[in-house]
Amino acid sequence: MQEELFNKIVNMDEEGSIKLAKEYLDGGGKPQELLEICRRAMDAIGEKFEKGEYFLSELLLGGEIFKGIMEFVLPLIEESEIEKLGTIVLGTVKDDIHNIGKDIFKAFAQAAGFEVIDLGVDVPEEKFVEAVKEHKPDIVGMSCLITAGISSMKKTREALRASGLENVKIIIGGGRVDESVRQFVDADAWSDDAARGVRICKELIGVEG
Repeated sequence: MQEELFNKIVNMDEEGSIKLAKEYLDGGGKPQELLEICRRAMDAIGEKFEKGEYFLSELLLGGEIFKGIMEFVLPLIEESEIEKLGTIVLGTVKDDIHNIGKDIFKAFAQAAGFEVIDLGVDVPEEKFVEAVKEHKPDIVGMSCLITAGISSMKKTREALRASGLENVKIIIGGGRVDESVRQFVDADAWSDDAARGVRICKELIGVEG
């Protein structure tokens, strides 16, 4: 059943995936093992996207399937049982209300084992600062899809620095982001797709794979 569920998720069978996941638990399957199946499936979906076999729509659906299963799996897992890689404070920056890319990245990051604090969209720099002070994340992820968001990213970076929050790693992403934007913002890394972004986040905190 584990391999069947894995294949249903990877093949984008949303209804079948959720139905089989519930049957797996009802049949005595362990929630932790179900979480690992979902993580492996999300990795496979990410690989297909990087190879050009899947597109943005598949990434989005994969994230929705993962979120749907996690809604009834996570309450069954003790927090101590979840192997957490680190914490990411995530948000679409001020003047930008696009959330699809952010939400896909969030699902992939959670599947990989990160705790994600999602601040939403149109997030001002002071809200990022407050969240970093409160949650003490390993990484701050900033997203933007429009040109106006680039200056917001830079202002947020400067606000974090002015608040003495120098140690947190910064990754930026979105349709307008490239290496030149990374340098302008003075971020540690950038990515234009979710799967690669999660791999980079692992590298930023010294985790292999």
